[in-house]
Amino acid sequence: MSTSVPSNVAGIHPTITPVPQTPPPGDSSAPSGTPPERLASWITDLTALHDLTERLARTGTLRDALHETLRAGAHLIGARRGLIALRPTAPEDREGPTVPDRLTGYGLTPADLGQLETVPPAAAPHTRLLDGAGDGAATELTHPDLAADDTLDPRHRDVARLLGCAASHAALLSTEPGTGTGTGHPLLAAALWLYDEATEPDQRQRELLTRYLRHAAQQLAQHATLAAARAELATLREGLLPARLPYVPGVTLAAHHRPLPLGGGDFYDALALPDGALGLAVGSTAAAGDSGAATVAAVGRLRAGLRAYAVMEGEDPVAVLSDLELLLRLTEPARSATALYGFAEPAAGKLVLASAGHPPPLVVGEHRTEFADTTLSAPLGMLACWEAPSVEIDVAQGETVLLYSAGLLHRTGEPRDRAFARLQNAARTATPRVRADPQALIDHILRVLPARAAAEAGGPGDGREETVLLAARFH
Repeated sequence: MSTSVPSNVAGIHPTITPVPQTPPPGDSSAPSGTPPERLASWITDLTALHDLTERLARTGTLRDALHETLRAGAHLIGARRGLIALRPTAPEDREGPTVPDRLTGYGLTPADLGQLETVPPAAAPHTRLLDGAGDGAATELTHPDLAADDTLDPRHRDVARLLGCAASHAALLSTEPGTGTGTGHPLLAAALWLYDEATEPDQRQRELLTRYLRHAAQQLAQHATLAAARAELATLREGLLPARLPYVPGVTLAAHHRPLPLGGGDFYDALALPDGALGLAVGSTAAAGDSGAATVAAVGRLRAGLRAYAVMEGEDPVAVLSDLELLLRLTEPARSATALYGFAEPAAGKLVLASAGHPPPLVVGEHRTEFADTTLSAPLGMLACWEAPSVEIDVAQGETVLLYSAGLLHRTGEPRDRAFARLQNAARTATPRVRADPQALIDHILRVLPARAAAEAGGPGDGREETVLLAARFH
């Protein structure tokens, strides 16, 4: 039989030398007195495993690691397609409602995975391994001829026929806490590889696969734990931002937030105040690229403080930012921040602004697209005593005030003055219909404003900056 992998599988071109298929008898380790031909084969095996594990170690995400594990396993046993089923093992998942296995395919379309999910769990090889995982339980299942095996569930054979699969081999991947993963949660997963013709891996191929999967399980456990931590931090980060924007007569609000994977330092807020007034704020507690739990905690403290000061003295934006500067100095003495706060009276068409080193808001309307003059200010925490003038803007009916974070400028990768010009031009090209809808205006700016210039010119940004936009249309 032929066990070489086709040159192009699901758009991936193998770049390593195929494992020789002439198996030496016995174990793949090399005992003393091994004949030269067996020793050469053993060295080739170790070299191939080393290349595969190196590729896996270079993966940066759980998804990439799952795909690499499937690709490498297919290479080692001569299969063409496969899937991995991840089963949650955290205590909170086991105690709650049943969580379905997470499937990742290799060379399989979403429709193919959907067909495989219709096989009863008691009949599917990968779920059988997961359900029976434990001391002394089977760690692999092989079906060398699916069409001729009358013991299989009829649905199993039907799906195999639909997908053009003639044989399969499944293997268990698992770790236990304290086995070198550096995590508190074990990994439980099962991989299934599919053949286009009736066959099965030989003893040597199985041994190589077992050795590889032992390493892969550790890598996947580390990636899974890191992915879970990132998801928890992202949930916490989003919880610090407004769950919904307030309704204030005379104003329509819209917002956009593109966070960093670990949580960044940008924030925004909109607060309904007494007498039909509205408080608007954007800010950043860190330089571009800074992220993590400490930054998320700082965002929470600053936003909570800003809301409190806005309620007490929101009609005076300078006083609000002065109090915020004092809070920052007391709670985050080593951290600076930029902030912009505005007190809006929609009925009067008035907006009073104060800025602490933050990019100026952009007023977008039928007859003007211009920045407010808030440049005479410094970031919070940078001076012994912060102060800045306030700016009052008359906002006409139908005009939109756009507040944003510096990440919107950084994403262009261009110098600051050119980035401002790009933003102004992007807003100016919006049609009247787009300007009438603040969410449509945000979408238009994000679509028109380039995010690729940095990668081409080697600039300071790369289009992946954290970005916040808050738009308020007066009507």
